[in-house]
Amino acid sequence: MPLTAIRVLDLTRLLPGPYCSMLLADFGAEVIKVEDQDKGDYARNYYPLLDEDSAMFHALNRNKKSVCLNLKREADRTIFLNMVKDADVVLESFRPGVMKRLGVDYETLKTINSRIIYCSITGYGQTGPYASKAGHDLNYLSYAGLLHLIGEQNGKPIVPAAQIADIGGGAYPAALGIMLALWERKTSGEGQFIDISMMDGVLAWLQTSLPNYFATDELPERGKQPLSGALACYEVYETKDGRWLAVGALEPKFWQVFCDTIGKRELIAYQHAPLLEQHRVKYEIQSVIQQKSLNEWVQLFEGVEACISPVQNFSEVEKDAQVKARDMVVSIPHPTVGEVKQIGIPIKLSKTPGSIRSSAPKHGEHQEVLDPYLAHSSTAALQDEN
Repeated sequence: MPLTAIRVLDLTRLLPGPYCSMLLADFGAEVIKVEDQDKGDYARNYYPLLDEDSAMFHALNRNKKSVCLNLKREADRTIFLNMVKDADVVLESFRPGVMKRLGVDYETLKTINSRIIYCSITGYGQTGPYASKAGHDLNYLSYAGLLHLIGEQNGKPIVPAAQIADIGGGAYPAALGIMLALWERKTSGEGQFIDISMMDGVLAWLQTSLPNYFATDELPERGKQPLSGALACYEVYETKDGRWLAVGALEPKFWQVFCDTIGKRELIAYQHAPLLEQHRVKYEIQSVIQQKSLNEWVQLFEGVEACISPVQNFSEVEKDAQVKARDMVVSIPHPTVGEVKQIGIPIKLSKTPGSIRSSAPKHGEHQEVLDPYLAHSSTAALQDEN
């Protein structure tokens, strides 16, 4: 696997950091979770539980090791600093200033290992007036303007069901930044600091709406943008059985096929009609779609290229033929609960594919990793404290 020689010291908790390090671990990196000695990663305690740890924790921490250190203790901090000498990457997600107070900030670590790549994932980055501000996914979406655009016309903003900022604005940019820094290190021989702001990451998602505002100075309104509810050809419609059909017929050829298939050929000319006219077109389409069940519509559009799909629940997703063909729901062995289902690896490399080699570690399961870094006195002290 491409990252087999890379060692990552992961100090993160919850979602963004662990997702990032999972991406690296899936492709061979040795990821060592450095957890506190009390409860460890907070995600362990979320519900539902699989064993003593949560389903979420198991999903995010496969292929990793876990050690316990209290970085507020000088002896444990010394152990960590010794580990840094043999590491390639340090990943952390504390607010700016915390790591410096602990004596494990980038400026300190690079004097120990000039090749270290230090990635910090925070809500607002290391600079700016919000740098020390507390926040969660919803806050980053709201500050970046994305939350303002999610929802129906004249309705309130809708809270997304997926953590867009945490994963799309934090974990993935962090993983990419780490890979870029590893590649650059091949040339310079030195590491660098990576500053990831989840708010920055969300702003970077707005490539289809923010540039339009810059060009026109017109504020986009919720539910009135082409890809967020304005167009009848890009909408969801309720079926006879209370389910929903997603219509993504943006291109004229798909729109024409869609209108022909539902028996509304007269609507073809109104694909890009003004907003008020779009309401009428939506009403006419809805009056047709509600006459059949979701399954009937799926069967009717089978083999028809119109960009039509059922709005599936998780039970249907798990059974979906495409999901199965792509190995996006997999079962992995677990030492106490048998097999555990997890989301598969979304990045498919033909020559060096990723793999799921182990389930998530128990809290401090791999303390032996610390043995090479312990002086005899600190070994005894650590064992006494544990």
